[in-house]
Amino acid sequence: MEKKRGDLESTIKEKVQPLVLETMSKTWGLTIPQIESDITDQLSKPALHLYIPLTLPFKDAKKTFKKEFLTRELRRHIGNVSELAKMLGMDRRSIHRTIKELDIDMETMRNRLELDDQKLEHFVDTAIRSKLEQYKQIIHPEKMELLYDALPKLSRNIAQILPQEVMTWKDAEDEFERQFFNHAIKEHHGNISNTAKDLGLRAETLYRKIRELQIRNLEKIQ
Repeated sequence: MEKKRGDLESTIKEKVQPLVLETMSKTWGLTIPQIESDITDQLSKPALHLYIPLTLPFKDAKKTFKKEFLTRELRRHIGNVSELAKMLGMDRRSIHRTIKELDIDMETMRNRLELDDQKLEHFVDTAIRSKLEQYKQIIHPEKMELLYDALPKLSRNIAQILPQEVMTWKDAEDEFERQFFNHAIKEHHGNISNTAKDLGLRAETLYRKIRELQIRNLEKIQ
């Protein structure tokens, strides 16, 4: 039975935290709660950015995201459109129309279930590495290398226990845009005009998206 995202907090606390601390203890001979906290906080975020091509213009990126997300959900539901429609908050006709518009090959889709596991494992590995990078100046290089060597196993174990995300189509689109725009704005150091230009949007449109999606904690708004 598919786990809901509401299970994520308890899974992080009861299963993921112990795995991270155990790996630290085995490789470093000690645990650092702050590093563990940073890692688990990162893993608590929606993993939808797995399907976001960050270097594309917004319209192209969103189309790619829709195809990847819908394909993943179809695989999870073994192609059962009626069941998927209920979960996504859509009607069956809309899903069939979207499948056609996005040119999703249903036969190929059914034979690629293992791809989702690989993507999730990669997300976990990348999330942990991004947090460890912040501590490279204070952790001895040899100790850091020992932890990096243990990461493949740790990432695989965490990926196997993380609950699957359950989101409506609208929620997934909003989360995609929130992550995409947040990343793009940070890449441009908060310069909205330059961000909008690179994404192929008008600055007014990007400002509206920031308000609608409640994007906060930007370095600088210009």
